[in-house]
Amino acid sequence: MDWGTELWDQFEVLERHTQWGLDLLDRYVKFVKERTEVEQAYAKQLRSLVKKYLPKRPAKDDPESKFSQQQSFVQILQEVNDFAGQRELVAENLSVRVCLELTKYSQEMKQERKMHFQEGRRAQQQLENGFKQLENSKRKFERDCREAEKAAQTAERLDQDINATKADVEKAKQQAHLRSHMAEESKNEYAAQLQRFNRDQAHFYFSQMPQIFDKLQDMDERRATRLGAGYGLLSEAELEVVPIIAKCLEGMKVAANAVDPKNDSQVLIELHKSGFARPGDVEFEDFSQPMNRAPSDSSLGTPSEGRPELRGPGRIRTKRWPFGKKNKPPLSPLGGPVPSALPNGPPSPRSGRDPLAILSEISKSVKPRLASFRSLRGSRGTVVTEDFSHLPPEQQRKRLQQQLEERSRELQKEIDQREALKKMKDVYEKTPQMGDPASLEPQIAETLSNIERLKLEVQKYEAWLAEAESRVLSNRGDSLSRHARPPDPPASAPPDSSRNSGSQDTKESSEEPPLEESQDTPIYTEFDEDFEEEPTSPIGHCVAIYHFEGSSEGTISMAEGEDLSLMEEDKGDGWTRVRRKEGGEGYVPTSYLRVTLN
Repeated sequence: MDWGTELWDQFEVLERHTQWGLDLLDRYVKFVKERTEVEQAYAKQLRSLVKKYLPKRPAKDDPESKFSQQQSFVQILQEVNDFAGQRELVAENLSVRVCLELTKYSQEMKQERKMHFQEGRRAQQQLENGFKQLENSKRKFERDCREAEKAAQTAERLDQDINATKADVEKAKQQAHLRSHMAEESKNEYAAQLQRFNRDQAHFYFSQMPQIFDKLQDMDERRATRLGAGYGLLSEAELEVVPIIAKCLEGMKVAANAVDPKNDSQVLIELHKSGFARPGDVEFEDFSQPMNRAPSDSSLGTPSEGRPELRGPGRIRTKRWPFGKKNKPPLSPLGGPVPSALPNGPPSPRSGRDPLAILSEISKSVKPRLASFRSLRGSRGTVVTEDFSHLPPEQQRKRLQQQLEERSRELQKEIDQREALKKMKDVYEKTPQMGDPASLEPQIAETLSNIERLKLEVQKYEAWLAEAESRVLSNRGDSLSRHARPPDPPASAPPDSSRNSGSQDTKESSEEPPLEESQDTPIYTEFDEDFEEEPTSPIGHCVAIYHFEGSSEGTISMAEGEDLSLMEEDKGDGWTRVRRKEGGEGYVPTSYLRVTLN
């Protein structure tokens, strides 16, 4: 069934239908274009969203990037970014394959439709013109027939009229014959025109217009086919990206499953583990025992002989200034040493100040060092050093390990470059036309210089790393496994041992005031003993990792594993002053201790 046969008389209907088809094509193109704009806006917003939440710092500089949670989130953002790229691809395919192609095809269809309908209108115009000519010839034939009949009636009337002359009769007959001849010619013309019109009309309805309608039908069917293909392109554009989108979604699922809480906890430990040992217990400081003051508030008297000691049993110590270091004069609140007649003796009465006032000032200025998280974190103004000694031991070891690996890679790179330059130089020497061997000398020299520099840096970082690892193991309590036997004590004598190793008389003299100050001794002896009731606060604690016999003057014996109170840090001579729980203070080798500061 075709339009030329079934719709031969529906010219206006076909005109409206073909116009509706082209309008539908244009509407679909407009829809796809707006859909493309939506896809592009969607992809743009997704990319902006991804950019907003992506980390700003590089992964190697961002410690958070080591956590699986952060890595999974970044991977999801990347998958969303890839998904946005697929939406952009969909928009591009729709724009090129649908919008541009169908817009171009719609213009072609409009031109073809216009041509077909112009041809049909011309055929209709020609048929109408033929019909008008037929009507004109018909009216002329009708008019001539009436005039011929009228002329014949006139001639017959004159012929019967006895009063009419012969000439009038002959004239009337001639006129009637002329009119009859003209009517005959009009009849023949009308018959010819009618025959021509019928032929043209049959051609119009049975051949010309059906062909035009069939062409319009073919055009409309081709348009519908192309529109259906355009509908299919809409889904094909989506199906083409479905595998990649599925991979993006699968990647998101993999990223979600990659979150490892246990590993993140371990990463946090590796990132922030300081390597310090935990602070020890804070020792009890007994302030309940009152100081022995003079009988009078206005003066200091001589203590009675035989007065019992207020210190605990077994704690026999050389008289010292409170809060001072053994055999070392304490600092006054003003920054200088407190005036004293002897290094270990009581203050000179010539100082002009009340010793109780000095004690009060010292007590206010000296605060016990307590372990806190703030002290372990350090301050913001820490100076960054090349060996990373400003960092905790564990972090220092890791940073040194990273630097060592980087230097080793650079060194290997320089060595490979030197070998390559040597081979190139050999080639140039064997084949001079390929190049001048002397031109490579500066590069070889520079490479050798870099190699030497990097070797020195590698050795430097290796030494620092060994020292850092030793510190870490020491803090972990692994020093016993690193040494088969205790290290040798320092070659130097303990601090101030020269003053204590002369003779027992010298030691006794350090406990008694000099003779020239005998007149002032009764006043300050009691005061000095009152100071001894307030022991120096420990600055940390330590554990003996080896047994040590304190045979020399100023040292103290300790057993392996014994807990000691740290009274004074090593000043660089290899000795540390400690206090035993049973009483007694002295110096022990620093290498024999595992020290933890408060």
